[in-house]
Amino acid sequence: MKSIFFFKKKKVTLKKLFPENKILKDLNIDNVRPLAQAQKNDITFFDKSNYSSEAQITKAGACITTENLKKYLNNKTYVVIVKNVLYELAKVLGKIYMSADIDYPDLTLKKPIKKKYKTVKFGNNVLIGKNVQIGKNSIIGSNSIIEHDVKIGDNCVIGSGVIIKNSIFGDRVVVQDNCKIGLKGFGFIPQKNKNIKFPHIGRVLIYDDAEIGSGCTIDRGSIDDTIIGSNTYLDNQVHIAHNVKIGANCMIAGQVGFAGSAIIGDKVSIGGQAGISGHLKIGNNVKIGGGSGVVKDIEDNQIVMGYPAVPLKDFIKKNKN
Repeated sequence: MKSIFFFKKKKVTLKKLFPENKILKDLNIDNVRPLAQAQKNDITFFDKSNYSSEAQITKAGACITTENLKKYLNNKTYVVIVKNVLYELAKVLGKIYMSADIDYPDLTLKKPIKKKYKTVKFGNNVLIGKNVQIGKNSIIGSNSIIEHDVKIGDNCVIGSGVIIKNSIFGDRVVVQDNCKIGLKGFGFIPQKNKNIKFPHIGRVLIYDDAEIGSGCTIDRGSIDDTIIGSNTYLDNQVHIAHNVKIGANCMIAGQVGFAGSAIIGDKVSIGGQAGISGHLKIGNNVKIGGGSGVVKDIEDNQIVMGYPAVPLKDFIKKNKN
């Protein structure tokens, strides 16, 4: 993933990133990427043992981790031992990407040049940033803002009062009124005297034929991307946190909330006001009842309900009286 949305320092080395550590091997660092995506000139991070299988096969040139977790990494990856992985990762991101800790206003915004977007229809007071791409026959509603480098496919419908940044859309995507897409997620590192902001350099990717209901908020990824699969429908006022991945043909009812890095399979249905905890995996063809609280992984083809969410048969038995 090459970031087109954030300014990146051109030349960074491993020793410059960790001047206080005794780095024995220097390395030119091109980017910060997750374990599974990192290449030989990337630095990655490893802070939870449930990602040990990815740590074993990562192609990263260097990895930030702890003394307890380093045993899971392969011999080809240079290990940088730290006490607090996310704190050190936040510092690294701040040195490489110097404008990703805050959502600074896009000062390139202007009224759209109609010669550039010949087949696109715009409502009143629309603002478009530098290098924005909008496909054929798309419609942008009044008072919407599309910030720099955003890509929107063909035949898309963007409602009124929508803000889109750091995002790439496929074709025939529908975004209803007052959505906020691509904003910085809720990420900080608590320290004794202050909370340290965690920069977010990821994107939002929304695939073909997805529909986003009014008033939804979709945060961009922190290191990875936030993804909405093809033909997935979100009802009104759904919140999707950073790095969440939702598969294809899903139906998400109103006021559902997803915590960071949850992975949702294909053909998943979730009832209104349900909550999905972070770093969970929800299988394919899963049905989650409204108001449920999901706090552990769910395998394929399950129906669950309640808090904590349990198989539907168990929920009915428990609440029979």
